[in-house]
Amino acid sequence: MKIKVINPNTTVSMTQIIGSAARSIASSTTEIIACNPAMGPVSIEGHYDEALSAIGILDEIRKGEAEKMDGYVIACFGDPGLMAARELARGPVIGIAEAAMHAASFIATGFSIVTTLGRTRVIAQHLVERYGMTRFCRQIRSIDLSVLNLEEAYAKTAVLAECRMALKEDDCGAIILGCAGMADLSIWLSNELGIPVIDGVSVAVKFVEALVGAGLGTSKTGDLAYPISKPYTGIAPSP
Repeated sequence: MKIKVINPNTTVSMTQIIGSAARSIASSTTEIIACNPAMGPVSIEGHYDEALSAIGILDEIRKGEAEKMDGYVIACFGDPGLMAARELARGPVIGIAEAAMHAASFIATGFSIVTTLGRTRVIAQHLVERYGMTRFCRQIRSIDLSVLNLEEAYAKTAVLAECRMALKEDDCGAIILGCAGMADLSIWLSNELGIPVIDGVSVAVKFVEALVGAGLGTSKTGDLAYPISKPYTGIAPSP
């Protein structure tokens, strides 16, 4: 099985963190291809960044289809371009926010989300509502650090401190890490806090494996049918 894990931003060091997290959880028979687009923002921290990143994501999906990928993970907590990616893909496409919220709902009656900048809490709230997770979501918290600052040593301490506050104040049974750049922290945080701390990259990989293993791909009926053939101009490649 071949799963393409797409970091929608262009920061290669973050792609490496995401790829390592994906490979650490994948089955021995699964090949993880971690990549990032050649164009787009260096980090995704708002609606504008998400919109710009979607073209790069879709180009990676298009290339993945030519490379016979079995499934895809979109490794950004905003799940940018998810439905459009599903139109292009034969196999399943899983966003890490959607995967993490569903996983949390399986193992706890309530979860809190710990994300990066405060402004991204609004995006996370929109996804909570879209995915029908309002009754499970206790709180959405931020550490007020940029995505690229997650590579700094002090970021680990800030994430742990906010998770401790969530455990103390939110009556949550699980915590979701609201950024793919935190993918390498979940096991350590789970051990420190004594509750499940969910990295969306890891659970998204396992969901793709399960769906492909069950012989399930993206429906090609109705709104998720392949895009209508037509000319595209500018930087947008034809699907």
